Amino acid sequence: MNTENLNLIYIWDGYCGWCYGFSTELTKFLDSHPELPIRVLPGGLFTGEKSLSISNYPHIPGANERIHQLTGAKFGASYNQLLEDGNFILNSEDAGKGFVALKHFAPAKQYEIVYAMMKLFYQDGKSLSNPETFGELAEDFGLNSKQVKAFYHIEEALNETRKLFAEVQEIGVNSYPTLLVQKGEELIKIGGGVARIEKLEENFQNALALIETNR
Repeated sequence: MNTENLNLIYIWDGYCGWCYGFSTELTKFLDSHPELPIRVLPGGLFTGEKSLSISNYPHIPGANERIHQLTGAKFGASYNQLLEDGNFILNSEDAGKGFVALKHFAPAKQYEIVYAMMKLFYQDGKSLSNPETFGELAEDFGLNSKQVKAFYHIEEALNETRKLFAEVQEIGVNSYPTLLVQKGEELIKIGGGVARIEKLEENFQNALALIETNR
């Protein structure tokens, strides 16, 4: 079926463990569909009064165990130390700014950036509120580290992050991860949570059929 003029929208948060768990299956799906452009939107899970130390979210260790059981995702020793210490502040606005800064210089690698960010946090315990983390990622992507860190600090990065948060709210998505297929104004959810590639593919084909019916 024709996939022309279709694209994917992936809504995620840098401090969302379920997004980390979803990464393996989503990566497989994206590898199977190189013809589909993907746009990534940060959701803003821990902002405002929700931006608190990780100890304020006592469900997280249990959720991580569940994520591991259902997806096979492994949480690294350095990240688990952050959990044990309990002082780490979850700030999705900072993570969003880092994503925006990297995306500014590598717009074609939005999903690769997201995947790399989550691995650095959930495996290596690197803060997504530290500009140095994004400088490190910049080098991994062949970008200028100083330029990326400088962009992180300017007002444009914050404004763009908040604009993307607002767009997610306008779409009406409030759970992460969420994968959508888009054609024009039409948006259809095809995945999230612990969906396997087989389910993602099935949902995608169903979405294509629906879009074709609505033409």
